[in-house]
Amino acid sequence: MAHPRAAEAGKDPEDARLDKRFWLLVVGAIGVVYGDIGTSPLYAFREAVRAASGGSPANTEAVFGVLSLIFWALVLIVTLKYVIVLLRADNKGEGGTFALMALGLTVSKRSSPLLLALGVAGASFFYGDAVLTPAISVLSAVEGLALVSPVFERWIVPLALVVIVALFAVQSRGTARVAQFFGPLTVFWFLMLGGGGLWHVVDNPSVLAALNPWYGLQFLVSHGLLGLTVFGFVFLAVTGAEALYADLGHFGRKPIQVAWVGFVFPALMLNYMGQGALVLADASTIQNPFYRLYPEWALVPMVVLATAATVVASQAVITGAFSLARQAIQLGLLPRFAVRHTSEEMAGQIYLPRVNWLLLIGVVFTVVTFKSSSNLASAYGVSVTATLVINSLVAFFVLWKYWRWPLWKVAALMLPLLVVELTFFAANAMKFFEGAWFPVLVAAVLSLIMFTWMRGYRILSRITRRDETELDWLVRRLEAKPPARVPGTAVFLSADVNAAPTALMHNLKHNRVLHERNVVLSISTDTSKPRVPRHERVHIDRSNEMFTRVVATYGFMESPNIPKILEGCRRKDLNIDIGATSFFLSRRSLRPSSKSEMPRWQTRLFIWLARTSEDATTYFRIPTDRVVEVGTQVAI
Repeated sequence: MAHPRAAEAGKDPEDARLDKRFWLLVVGAIGVVYGDIGTSPLYAFREAVRAASGGSPANTEAVFGVLSLIFWALVLIVTLKYVIVLLRADNKGEGGTFALMALGLTVSKRSSPLLLALGVAGASFFYGDAVLTPAISVLSAVEGLALVSPVFERWIVPLALVVIVALFAVQSRGTARVAQFFGPLTVFWFLMLGGGGLWHVVDNPSVLAALNPWYGLQFLVSHGLLGLTVFGFVFLAVTGAEALYADLGHFGRKPIQVAWVGFVFPALMLNYMGQGALVLADASTIQNPFYRLYPEWALVPMVVLATAATVVASQAVITGAFSLARQAIQLGLLPRFAVRHTSEEMAGQIYLPRVNWLLLIGVVFTVVTFKSSSNLASAYGVSVTATLVINSLVAFFVLWKYWRWPLWKVAALMLPLLVVELTFFAANAMKFFEGAWFPVLVAAVLSLIMFTWMRGYRILSRITRRDETELDWLVRRLEAKPPARVPGTAVFLSADVNAAPTALMHNLKHNRVLHERNVVLSISTDTSKPRVPRHERVHIDRSNEMFTRVVATYGFMESPNIPKILEGCRRKDLNIDIGATSFFLSRRSLRPSSKSEMPRWQTRLFIWLARTSEDATTYFRIPTDRVVEVGTQVAI
């Protein structure tokens, strides 16, 4: 929002210099958006140069080649693709894999299966990233203690586990209080990154020549398979780039762009250049060039600061995992999970207990299995490169069909980026047996779960609709032969307001009564919008006196809330007192059928997922003492 004085002066409403809130958003973006990529200097340069040196002492060719590749990877992938292009491809101000997918779905129904498959794959690989990021970040920070004293070396894994368990344990309290410290802390972290690097660049300014792309290209061409391996490690410098787009809705395009170009990118490159200058001066520092940038007296403070920075980076990924899971639930890709809102002011502050503890188990397993950031480096790149490639493929479609760019123009922009990203992916895939199998396994399992849920739910809906009665037909029958009426209001939840809900039919069959007022309520998700304006949320149909149809529509980034739906009804002159209303819900008991359309193992998986689904009463926030559940058995 523009500053009032800026508007009066006729200035550009996006003039950052006159808008205090703009700079607060910039600081916030530095803390949340760039927390992940800001921890990459802890391990990216070290692992890439080690690989480039092939076990020999680090030499000028390896250092210059790696620095050149890091710089141009950040320019092409982060600056060009995300900061300049994708940040403009927003869906009502929101970004991320599902937001991009939803844009594509609005312009082409024929391509929807492919776009949906890409969206599912992108989300699945993101969770591989969500497991690996806290593990590699915290391990790489704590490993600095080994430089203080060799005694600490055997305590690295236990200390990392303590930090990780504490991080996940506080998630239920919400991130609102912690988040206010993220920005200033990460700003200080980036200042230390840039300052530590600048000190050594001044000592050896010739290292700046590595910005020439020739050094990177020459290294790749002249080293064959080794060059491709090094390319995979170079990609560690780009991890976290996907957060730029995913957090678009939280901070806006301009603050994210200004933070990157004016502060984060220069600080990162100064640090990488400083590490390069240090290693060229003393090849033995490749053991841990990041911490060697600083004097011995600053080592312990830097380890503490690095650990805090990795907690920030991990928190951003965990929060993203919560948000992505809620979107998947709303889009019908996952069963209902418990969603706890940890802030009354900020709708995005949510906590999903099941996702939190599953992530914790995954992160602890990763730390115990891989034991060091060097071992994890081989596993880390695959999930992020896969996410980047998928985003590029969907973006190609959006630029072509949604923005209506000429095909040649889209190809000229996106194909070179795709070639670079596919090369990154191939380089990381080469490390499959060294650890890259782990994020692939995580993504495969999650994709299987999501596709099973979608397929099973589609079959279940078809079976249910086959047995349902049209509400209009039921109304005619009830008008011809009215049942006994009882005082009060009954709300029947239904997937389709034009069909008579199962709970209604059972109530008529067994109790032979009908309430004075009956509301058939359907909650739907608009897959093309992240959020639905409040005034568009509720649609009421009073076409007959016996039943009132209510459709409440939510975006794919929102959580349904029945008490708030009833508030929306009151604003449209449909007064429903929640304390004097009975809510009738259908509870399906599923069992496998010998004629199931799915393989038996998949049918059982779907039934298990349905049984673990969050109770509708809790999920929709209905008062438990006002709920009547009617059970039915369905063979699927």
